[in-house]
Amino acid sequence: MSDKEKANLLKDQGNSALNAGNFDEAIRFYTEAIKIDPSNHVLYSNRSAAHCKAAKYEDALKDAEKTIELKPDFVKGYSRKGAALAYLKMYPDALLAYNEGLKKDPNNEQIKEGIKEVKAQSESSHMNSGFPNPFKGPEVLLKLRSDPRTRDFFNDPSYIQLITDLQQNPQMMVEKLKDPRVMTTLSVLLNVDLSNANLPDEEDVDMDSSPSKPEPPKPKEEPMDVELTAEKKQAIEEKDKGNEFYKERKFEEALTHYDKAIELDPTEMTFLTNKAAVYFEQKEYETCVKECEKAVEVGKENRADYKKIASRAYSRMAAAYMKLKDYYKAKTYYQKSLTEHRTRETINKLSEVEKLIKEEEKKKYLDPEKALEEKNKGKECFQKGDYPAAMKHYTEAIRRNPDDAILYSNRAACYQKLAEFPLALKDCETCIKLDPTFVRGYIRKEWL
Repeated sequence: MSDKEKANLLKDQGNSALNAGNFDEAIRFYTEAIKIDPSNHVLYSNRSAAHCKAAKYEDALKDAEKTIELKPDFVKGYSRKGAALAYLKMYPDALLAYNEGLKKDPNNEQIKEGIKEVKAQSESSHMNSGFPNPFKGPEVLLKLRSDPRTRDFFNDPSYIQLITDLQQNPQMMVEKLKDPRVMTTLSVLLNVDLSNANLPDEEDVDMDSSPSKPEPPKPKEEPMDVELTAEKKQAIEEKDKGNEFYKERKFEEALTHYDKAIELDPTEMTFLTNKAAVYFEQKEYETCVKECEKAVEVGKENRADYKKIASRAYSRMAAAYMKLKDYYKAKTYYQKSLTEHRTRETINKLSEVEKLIKEEEKKKYLDPEKALEEKNKGKECFQKGDYPAAMKHYTEAIRRNPDDAILYSNRAACYQKLAEFPLALKDCETCIKLDPTFVRGYIRKEWL
C-alpha cells in the first residue's frame, strides 16, 4: 500500500469517527494521515472540523489557516476559518474570513449561510452585552399609561408602534431620539428630568412620527421687517397659527390657516407641505401626495432651496406611499429626496423600504410545487453521494417553501456529511421550531 493510499484510508477512518461523534478519535486519525501526507489540504480541513466539534477552537483555527496556506482557492478552508473564529466570538474576523471565501466562490451557499449566522450572533452578542433596554419589561406600558406625561400619547397609534420598535430593536434609539416623545418616555421610565434636553424652535411642522415632533434647529437670519411685504408677513402669521392647531391635532382649523397663508403668499412651498402633513395625519394619503406635487412645482418655480423640496415634499410623498403599501413608489421618492439632499434619516428609510420590497419579492417567489421538485432533486443527489449539489437543491426548496420542516432536516443531513456542523445544527433547530413533533429533527440534532 502506497503512502497516499495509507493517508486516504486514515482520512476515511477519521471521517467515519467524526460522523459517529468520536471527535478525539477522528483527530487522531487525521493527525496520523497528516504525518504521512503533510501537504494534503483536505486533511487539515477535516481535522479543523473535528477540532471544532471537540470545542478546541484555537486548534481548529490553526488547521483552517494551514488549509488556506496549502490551497488558497479551496473555499471550504475559509468556511472552516470563519466557523472557528465565530466560536471564538471574533465576529469581525469571522466575517472577513467568510467574505474572502465568497470572493473565491460568490455562489457558495455554505459561505452565505455562515455570514448570516455570524451577523446574527454578533448582533445578539452586542445587544446582550450593552446597556439594559429601558423599554423592555412587562410593566413598561402600564407605567407609561398611568403617568400624566405620557398618558395622552396612547391616543396616537404611532406611539404604541414606536414603543414596540424600541422594545424589539433598541439600536434604533439614536434615530428615534429625534421624536420628543422618546425623551419624555425616557424621563418617565428612568425617573430623570430630560424635558430641557433638546427643544429647538421649528420653522415648519413635521409629520414623520407625530404632529408635535420638532425639527432640528435651523438658525436663520431673516430680515423680515425690512424685506417682507405685509402679505408675506401675514402669511407667516397664518402658518404659525396653523402649526399651533396642528400640534393640538385640530386638523381642520390648521387647514383653514394654511389655506389663508397660501392665498396671501402662493409662492411659498412650505404652506403646501404643511397641508400635506395634515392630510397624512388624517390618513388621506392620495391627497397628501397631490399637495406635495403642488409644493414641488411651486418650489421649483420660485427657486426654493432643494433641501426644502427634498425633506418636505419628496419625503412626505414617500411616507404616504409607504402607508398605501406602494413600496416601489415610496422607494422612488426616497431616492429623489436623496438626490436633492442626503440625510441619514432618509437613507435609513430607503433601507427600510428596500427590505419591505425584498420581502414582497420573497413572498412572490414562494411555490410549494417547485419546492417539491427541488426536494426530489436533492434526494437524488444525496443518494448518489453528491452532497454539495443536494444541499443546493434543498436550499432552493427552502426558498420556495420556507415553512417545510423536512427540508431543513434534509439540508442538515447534507451539512453533516460536509462536516459543516454549525450550519447543520442551525437547520436542526429551525426544523424543530417549525414542527416540534418531527422526531427526525431531534435525532439529527443529537448526532451533532
